[in-house]
Amino acid sequence: DMQLGTRWTSGDEPPAAVPASLRPQIAAVDRALPDDDLGQPRPRWTLTFLEGRPIAELDTGMIVEQTATGEVVVRHDDEDEFG
Repeated sequence: DMQLGTRWTSGDEPPAAVPASLRPQIAAVDRALPDDDLGQPRPRWTLTFLEGRPIAELDTGMIVEQTATGEVVVRHDDEDEFG
């Protein structure tokens, strides 16, 4: 069955759909984001599933994903995954 994407704002509590395995790294990315003194809206996360694996992508291009081996990795989407 198709699992629909879930969106939430960086820094907010992730919704229940976000697997516990990803939460520590998502929180770490949120903490590392610079505070915006200009009042810009915070970027938003999008949770999707690829072949059953959770992938959370921030609007800035940061990605927190669980690999096929169960490891959780943080990367930026301009990196070549297969390099």
